[in-house]
Amino acid sequence: MKMRRLIIIILLLVIPALLIVGVVIYGRLYTPSVSPVGEESILYIPEGASYEQVMDTLRANLEIKNIKVLRWVAEKKKYPSLVKPGKYVISKPLSSNDLINILRGGRQMPVRITFNNVRTLNELAGKIGGQIEADSAEIMEFFSDPDNYTSDGFSRETVLSVFIPDTYEFYWNTSPRKLYGRMLREYGRFWDKERIKKSEEIGLSPQEVSTLASIVDEEVTKNDEKPRIAGVYLNRLRQGIPLQADPTVRFAINNFSVNRILYKHLETDSPYNTYKYSGLPPGPIACPSKSGIDAVLNAEKHNYLYFAARPDFSGYHNFAATLSEHNKNARLYQRELNRRRIYR
Repeated sequence: MKMRRLIIIILLLVIPALLIVGVVIYGRLYTPSVSPVGEESILYIPEGASYEQVMDTLRANLEIKNIKVLRWVAEKKKYPSLVKPGKYVISKPLSSNDLINILRGGRQMPVRITFNNVRTLNELAGKIGGQIEADSAEIMEFFSDPDNYTSDGFSRETVLSVFIPDTYEFYWNTSPRKLYGRMLREYGRFWDKERIKKSEEIGLSPQEVSTLASIVDEEVTKNDEKPRIAGVYLNRLRQGIPLQADPTVRFAINNFSVNRILYKHLETDSPYNTYKYSGLPPGPIACPSKSGIDAVLNAEKHNYLYFAARPDFSGYHNFAATLSEHNKNARLYQRELNRRRIYR
């Protein structure tokens, strides 16, 4: 009997103690103990970061009630050997367990990147660099080496066509190679069987279509006019007539602010100067838009070989099938430029 009473007494003492310990441990593990500074805290964990570097980042960017508990949880979950780089957004109080689960699982916040009206690889690198871990110099270093993409059929001049303007989601720790790989997949999805078939029907490769589309994009401000302009350029290509596209001259002289192309500009010796050289330039003069590409693939069929901006500055053009008719249209526009004192 005495032994039984002793056991009961011990149990009455031990069980509450264990419950208290359990409650304390549960509280430390599962009640909010880590909070953002302000509305949210952004944690950047770079590629190759060590566990201690992560801990420094957490201390610098979060309000942590007990760093020892956080470390204890991290070590029990083997996080020191499972550090995953990325951009993590903490927008509410978390328990130590929840925070480590987010970091350990690599549950980072995607970065939304939008690019359009990009004319060069340098400009593209500048827009993307800084939004992901790789900076613009690293991105340019990758694209400056054609060995990184020649096996996919692209050259230094044509690789810009891979970047079809839109909004894309990337992880912050995206490398230049992963950036290119992702855009190459998007390019492949865009260039489906129907578009490839249409490009074959007009006698151009997808890259040539992209090059012509970039010219159409730069030449036209009204989307509804793109198929007609594309038709003019296709007519000139088929007849061996130089494209004589002003945007290619701006690209050749590397001055996109020029409003009026002068004779001195036309003398620029560059393969991108379509007044001096027939056919398409070596590559796109900007990231070709989806509407520009589709305008080329669905170009209007007509007999126009020329177009000139309307003198009302509406953004639309007057079209002509003969040079004499075109010269009349061009003179009207040039007179208006002179009247408005636009000389360059």
